[in-house]
Amino acid sequence: MKIAVTGPSGLIGSAAVGALRADGHDVRSLVRREPRRPDEVRWTPGVVAPETVEGVDAVLHLAGAGVGDRRWSASWQAQVLNSRVDGTTTIARSIAACDRPPTVLLAASGVGWYGDTGEREVDETDPVGEGFLADVVRRWEAAAENAVAAGVRVVYLRSGIVLSPKGGTLGKLLPLFRLGVGGRLGSGRQWVSWIALPDEVAAIRHLLTADVSGPVNVVTGAVRNVELTAAIARAVHRPAILPVPGFALRAVLGGFADEAVLGGQRVDPAGLRRAGFRWSLPDLDTALAALLR
Repeated sequence: MKIAVTGPSGLIGSAAVGALRADGHDVRSLVRREPRRPDEVRWTPGVVAPETVEGVDAVLHLAGAGVGDRRWSASWQAQVLNSRVDGTTTIARSIAACDRPPTVLLAASGVGWYGDTGEREVDETDPVGEGFLADVVRRWEAAAENAVAAGVRVVYLRSGIVLSPKGGTLGKLLPLFRLGVGGRLGSGRQWVSWIALPDEVAAIRHLLTADVSGPVNVVTGAVRNVELTAAIARAVHRPAILPVPGFALRAVLGGFADEAVLGGQRVDPAGLRRAGFRWSLPDLDTALAALLR
């Protein structure tokens, strides 16, 4: 297949591009700078350019500002929202304007759709929740409507916490745990829906051809924060005895702490199971051991 990928240098994007090329696919990297290689094509959010995706079989759209990259402020929240909505709108309109549009668009999304679910388990049939992240995801997914209207199969990749020592949540926590100063965050009872990076990429590869559309929860399962932090401590052979209180997280992270750290989602990957996906790292301890080898 010919596949165009936005966000090819990110944590998920770089792993996905490598795996897709290893599978024998012809990958076109859509970048926002001047292209440096023959397989790179420049694109600009806000500028509809059908030629960037003309003739490809699939588009994997992963671009967007990292939700937890900075302390939440009004300006950063606006950037998080706009980078997702503007980018997805541009890709969807470019696809719709093609003479030969791709057959599938895999568009990044997130389990933030559900808001803080408390003890309630949710799947793809549940309605949008409350809060900033839920509103971001709602508008993010709606931005792909032009591709849907053009008859393209659109899959919304509602990813949870993607575990990798190279970045994301695990990448930030590992140095603390290796120093023996890690521990639960807040009460530790909040649910964390997780997936190991190799399974995230495998799910993307699977959904390129699976007969499924709409939202798909790209997670392995959900554990409480105290279980996740204890598993990380076991993986690095250190104690997890220094909890971080909620007030300290709020002071450092602002609103991000309440929505994405102290709150949580207990998400069931019902869509992936129905699509016939099989996880290679279905157990948290096994996954962490494999990732840290």
